[in-house]
Amino acid sequence: MAFLQLLSCLAFVAAASGCGVPAIEPALSGLARIVNGEDAVPGSWPWQVSLQRSGSHFCGGSLISENWVVTAAHCSVRTTDKVVAGEFNLNSAEDNVQVLQIAKVFKNKNYNALTISNDITLLKLATPARSQETVSPVCLPSVDDNFPAGTTCVTTGWGKTKYNALKVPDKLQQAALPLLTNAECKQYWGNKIKDTMICAGASGVSSCMGDSGGPLVCLKNGAWNLVGIVSWGSSVCSTTTPAVYSRVTELLPFIEETLANN
Repeated sequence: MAFLQLLSCLAFVAAASGCGVPAIEPALSGLARIVNGEDAVPGSWPWQVSLQRSGSHFCGGSLISENWVVTAAHCSVRTTDKVVAGEFNLNSAEDNVQVLQIAKVFKNKNYNALTISNDITLLKLATPARSQETVSPVCLPSVDDNFPAGTTCVTTGWGKTKYNALKVPDKLQQAALPLLTNAECKQYWGNKIKDTMICAGASGVSSCMGDSGGPLVCLKNGAWNLVGIVSWGSSVCSTTTPAVYSRVTELLPFIEETLANN
């Protein structure tokens, strides 16, 4: 490995050991889609990526290391799609972005399109993402980590700000929202809620179309952990109904096995 490559690799490892700590501090109003969300501080969610096809954003994703991105299986990502890291304004050439090719797509074999369970895909990048102020990984939780109901977490994305909007917003949106227990969530969604899902919201904000695959992160010991992956919810992005996310702690075996074998 060339010396410079080694240095940049070590720099990323150093940053990665401090995963989940943005170089640019996020600002959340009252930890106020994303309906009723707000513009993020540019670069403050450095693991957020935009998945793009033919130059257009279609799903979100999260950088979990220099080589890997996690997103939703229902996004049906192809190796011809692009991962754009360091993006804030989709409509601006000012952002210091990295456009990354996808080498391989690993869709969870247990993904069920009917029940939308096990809704996770891992993307192996063809070339590693370079660590920079606006590009760094989120932490993965431990399998026994508990994020209790009522915990305020944050979801981010370029999803529609109204379900009937004609296009997605240019600027990355953020929204703070509480976690629910699966029992609470079943009061809205019944037996559609599986163990591999976690719910958040019903608090005046909601994820919406275009947010899919993006992160739901919760702060633990000073670092942001990827607790959920935007999966499904109300077809009209209702802010009084919880949105449903893939539960990362339940899907860690798939993540760990895929990373170890590839």
